[in-house]
Amino acid sequence: MTTLSFEAAGAASAAVDAKVPELVGDEVASRLVAQDPTLWGPDAEAEASIRLGWLNPGESSRPLVGQIAALREELAAESVTRVVLAGMGGSSLAPEVITRSAGVDLTVLDSTDPDVVAAALGDRLAETVIVVSSKSGSTVETDSQRRVFEQAFTDAGIDAKSRIVVVTDPGSPLDAAAREAGYRAVFNADPNVGGRYSALTAFGLVPSGLAGADIETLLDDAEMTAEILRDDAPDNIGLELGAALGGTDPLRNKIVIVDEGSGLAGFPDWAEQLIAESTGKLGTGLLPVAVEPGAPEMVSGAGDVLTVRIVPVDSEALPEGDQVVVSGSLGGSMMLWEFATAVAGRLLNINPFDQPDVEAAKKAARGLLDATPEATEPSFVDGSVEVRGPADLLGTAHTLRGALAALLRHLGTDGYLSVQAYLDRARQAELAGIRPELAAATGRPVTFGWGPRFLHSTGQFHKGGPAQGVYLQITGRPAEDVSIPDRPFTFGELISAQAAGDAQVLADQGRPVLRLHLLNRDEGIREIENVVRALAAEESSN
Repeated sequence: MTTLSFEAAGAASAAVDAKVPELVGDEVASRLVAQDPTLWGPDAEAEASIRLGWLNPGESSRPLVGQIAALREELAAESVTRVVLAGMGGSSLAPEVITRSAGVDLTVLDSTDPDVVAAALGDRLAETVIVVSSKSGSTVETDSQRRVFEQAFTDAGIDAKSRIVVVTDPGSPLDAAAREAGYRAVFNADPNVGGRYSALTAFGLVPSGLAGADIETLLDDAEMTAEILRDDAPDNIGLELGAALGGTDPLRNKIVIVDEGSGLAGFPDWAEQLIAESTGKLGTGLLPVAVEPGAPEMVSGAGDVLTVRIVPVDSEALPEGDQVVVSGSLGGSMMLWEFATAVAGRLLNINPFDQPDVEAAKKAARGLLDATPEATEPSFVDGSVEVRGPADLLGTAHTLRGALAALLRHLGTDGYLSVQAYLDRARQAELAGIRPELAAATGRPVTFGWGPRFLHSTGQFHKGGPAQGVYLQITGRPAEDVSIPDRPFTFGELISAQAAGDAQVLADQGRPVLRLHLLNRDEGIREIENVVRALAAEESSN
């Protein structure tokens, strides 16, 4: 049985008191559960009318439970027990949370970094089934991953079509191609659900169920939560959380999310995409900042920060200052946060179901892949790091430390720093340790995203939200490139184009971007860490 709790203090409590009566009076809860597309205004109505299927997860998802279990048994009988998920954004973040929380193994391949792809290919291929998840059926990352695995299976003497499972919308290009190719199974998701709201559809359930997670209980909890959320009542937890997120006045648009032992492993990363991509548009929105317990942002006292603490269901923790404390089961929490994000969208006067700026970076990357790239010299090289940045950003800087200091000088009192690492998040995981140090050094919220997956998440906020960010992009020379069958580019060329394309779009919008390329990944990371520590120490001594 699902258990949900919510407590708010400070600015969050004031927002609940001010906005929930208005939401109750407008019957927002009952209208939302009834899938009323008019809740977000006439401009959003057309999109909303085909994006509200997530409010009834059982209708399309319940029949999948038995099908997934049967396929898992078939594969196990063939000694196929390793599940690889090729997916991006909503197709990968939810299954990662579900399987990590359940303690079952799932290899999530949501990167185009050659080192990451090579590692996935080199691990127990004979025991592997790959789940290829793409809503549109044309996602370049996912298509490339499918191609390289299909070739690897064939080269190893394995019947490739027996090892590929597809999840996509009905009628997509991938749907037709997969059926024609005779792949092991094709699961169609509910087309009336957008990617970031798809946790409880085939996109979340198929890879998670094949990996061994209890998806039936997940759905049970989500459906019970949906029943709770339908009431137009002052104590409706979905209205309360939505009001806290989107109703502060003035708007606290940096939502710092910390997991304090909730058991929902990686939940802030999933919530990050849900909130950022849903709200970051038209120059407004909410920037989720996933942090560790005790992070500098939690005690900064900044007037634009709201902290959300996710705690265990039996916790007696109470909010302090401008905080929210929330708990629940995984299925219930996913439904709650989807509901609350839609409510916050209404309060922000935006359409929470479109993503108008995500395509810009994809288009720029495609343009770079189609063109013959011009060789560009770095602004300078310091040790193992090539530094690139416009002259008006770098000024007279000629060292790595000088360049980073120059970027941080562009960080406003209402700004944030976005660190974007197009590297191997398993082998280079230690780089994420610079996040809290940079937050301490700047006194401002710092996000850390692994590329290119963040492009399907906070990337929308970077371009569509308020122009408050400065951006630190980190790329690195791979150990060895990996070719993509029947494509004129390699994985190394693809991730390079994705990084360059996103930097180009940000720069075209006047966002400050500093690009660091590591000629040697291990050495370059150590050099960056040393510079960040020095900057943090300098700030603490002032």
